[in-house]
Amino acid sequence: MRFEVLGPVRAWREDDELDLGFPQQRALLALLLAHTGRAVPTSEVLDVLWAERPPASAQNVVRRYAGALRRLLEPELPPRAPGRRLLRRPGGYLLAAEPDEVDLLRFRELTRQGKRAAATGRPETAARSFTEALEEWRGPVAMGIPASAREHVQFTAVERELLHTAGLAADAALLCGRAEQVLPALRRAAALDPLDEPLHARLVLSLAACGLQAEALKAYEDVRRRLTAELGIAPGAELAAAHTRVLRQEVGRLTSGPTVDLGREVPAVRVGSGGTPEGPPLARPAQLPPDLAAFAGRGAELEWLTDRAGPSPGGAEAPAAVLIGGMAGVGKTTLAVHWAHRAAHHFPDGQLHVPLRGFDPAGPAVEPEEALRGMLAALGVAAPRMPDGLAALTGLYRTLLAGRRVLVVLDDATGTEQLRPLLPAAPGCLALVTSRHALPGLIASGARPLRLEPLSAEDARETLALRIGADRLAAEPRAGDEIVARCGRLPLALSAVAARVTGRRDVALSTVAAELRDCHSRLDAFTATDGTPDVRAAFLGSYRLLSPESARLFRLLPRHTGPDLTPAGAAALTGLPVRRARLLLGELADAHLVTEHTPGRYSLHDLLRVFAAELTQEQGLSEVP
Repeated sequence: MRFEVLGPVRAWREDDELDLGFPQQRALLALLLAHTGRAVPTSEVLDVLWAERPPASAQNVVRRYAGALRRLLEPELPPRAPGRRLLRRPGGYLLAAEPDEVDLLRFRELTRQGKRAAATGRPETAARSFTEALEEWRGPVAMGIPASAREHVQFTAVERELLHTAGLAADAALLCGRAEQVLPALRRAAALDPLDEPLHARLVLSLAACGLQAEALKAYEDVRRRLTAELGIAPGAELAAAHTRVLRQEVGRLTSGPTVDLGREVPAVRVGSGGTPEGPPLARPAQLPPDLAAFAGRGAELEWLTDRAGPSPGGAEAPAAVLIGGMAGVGKTTLAVHWAHRAAHHFPDGQLHVPLRGFDPAGPAVEPEEALRGMLAALGVAAPRMPDGLAALTGLYRTLLAGRRVLVVLDDATGTEQLRPLLPAAPGCLALVTSRHALPGLIASGARPLRLEPLSAEDARETLALRIGADRLAAEPRAGDEIVARCGRLPLALSAVAARVTGRRDVALSTVAAELRDCHSRLDAFTATDGTPDVRAAFLGSYRLLSPESARLFRLLPRHTGPDLTPAGAAALTGLPVRRARLLLGELADAHLVTEHTPGRYSLHDLLRVFAAELTQEQGLSEVP
């Protein structure tokens, strides 16, 4: 048998090429080949074949594909016999093959031989082994399977192995004056990653070493333009140095050793923006906060995020950013973190989490430069290697993420200007943003918005049950329903109430409901006692950023007794012209302090109404129009 996955997915028995069947069946074989000798979990098979939405019959379909492949690879196999090629393993499947039967295994063995030769000072032998390894590469990895399947992390990881070996081959060939041997593979590698500066620096040097100086200068100019147009940065130190050497006609045999670590299994990452020195390999951050154990509901919102923020089934790129908006305490951060944990496997190069503190009443919001320094540190950049200035930091950050799949959770943002430098430019990355502001500027730039509303009554009851115990809630269902209603189905309020009664089995839920009923005009029942954020503090964070006129309108809203408010009604409350009142209502809506449920009609959440009344009472304000 012979198998190929470093290009079109193909298989032969002796000299006869096999018909591998449907594209999804080919995708299963490609995944098995990429894992040759190791079991592939069924969950990963489902992820490759159907991404996030496998059909109900997916397990049966996979078994049929596996059975068809088993019969194809071993046509003389008796019915129901286990076979010796495609083996069933607990929770998955394994393809058994000899090292010389699979192009990927031959490629890896030749790459190892090249590294050993380079490490022992034999660059000619190393260049020959690396070149033979790259001869196994015949095109984009796993060609012939659905585009969405080819985006799976296993196939992108194989592509990165190919790029790494191409860089090693170039270094070894330049050392021994045989650049022409690796030039075809190096051209292909550079085309696969048009923004990889170290790889393009090697292409420039190799072209010049082959006597193609004009083409070398053009290759440099092409990548320089792409870096400027797509990332807004100048070439880094390594690429700029290669250009200088070509201009001075100093390219021949290298007198120094290779510029990459020949012992590494993954590409060394060069960081460099505006002359910044090369840095260490890119770290794989895993900064997500713990997932909430009592998470409940939000099924529609999670499905929306998966459909619009996850990898697209048709191969289309996911959006650069998704904005989760909503009022304070509605559970934006909880939802973002929960989905991020579910989707983390789609972002194999890491997950960053940045609390921007946009609405923290205890202090100012995080400045973009401070946030970038923290993110770069998490990516493995030492403080002395960080450039000065916001533009240079942004350029370095985006250069590091180019060609990688990283999830960036930007939590509690206050405005688009705070966010803009923190957004990754790489198409495989996603920024998941939470904010209490509508951020129209972010949406105008392509971010997809998801407005979060209070929980449904059913989800709110489930949330309460998870926190205080389902048996306790079932014993007093009417009291539980009243607690849910008094909390306005707001997750933060439910959490505050649950924290007061958890572990106190002697307190009846009817007593808690009565306490909430008695203090219906105050938020005291939702005040935290352990220093964690509470409802009043959360609302205050939104209120303190309002303009004076909008803050005054907000304080006046409890005086309006109707179910909703129009701009004309707001004008009557404030004594302002209708046009001005409409603008103020728009500001409150952007801050998610009121909801425009239909065009021109605004409503106020019950707990926000209580908060507004508290403000007027505590400040002793006489709000007379």
